[in-house]
Amino acid sequence: MNLAFFGAEGKVGQALVTVLERAGHTVRGVEIGDPVEVAGLDACVDFTTPDAAPANVRAALEQGVSCVVGTTGWDPQPLAEVARERGLKLFVAPNFSIGAVLMMRFAAEAAVFLPRAEIIELHSEAKKDAPSGTAAATAKLIGGDPVIHSVRLPGLVAHQEVIFGGEGQLLTIRHDTTARESFADGVLLALSKLAGLPPGLTVGLDTLL
Repeated sequence: MNLAFFGAEGKVGQALVTVLERAGHTVRGVEIGDPVEVAGLDACVDFTTPDAAPANVRAALEQGVSCVVGTTGWDPQPLAEVARERGLKLFVAPNFSIGAVLMMRFAAEAAVFLPRAEIIELHSEAKKDAPSGTAAATAKLIGGDPVIHSVRLPGLVAHQEVIFGGEGQLLTIRHDTTARESFADGVLLALSKLAGLPPGLTVGLDTLL
């Protein structure tokens, strides 16, 4: 596919562009402040910031290009109708690591039997939003309005644990992202499934697994 990658020079972008190109995709990097000229491309991928993503996605959709978005901390709902009206696909996921998606799924299953839980999410100090999109999505899945603890420190990439407590027992479900290349499998999966998605907004990598 011929792709535009918003945020190609960021930490995630640098890790993913190499993998996408190795998989056979042609990637054009677009940075914050660059003109968004993407008409005619097959898709756009966005890993930028909560402030930049909405304008990037809107510009891409208005130019007739579907989007895969990994940026968290923004609301894609206002752009769902823009995509639907144009017959385009807007795929947004709070986490593109398949292991993290499985962690969320296992946590949802555990919550049926151990309803008391708290979430600890740890990310690089450069991450803008707190709680993370993954933590917010996990909280919604397990229900009960669990407390979320957010940690932002140098040396971290992306980590989350869900701790369930019951009488005389604890269950901890944890996922650690130690390299940003782990997001590549999810992005490649989303791109491969993009054409078959319904027009409009689709949320979550779990919908593709």
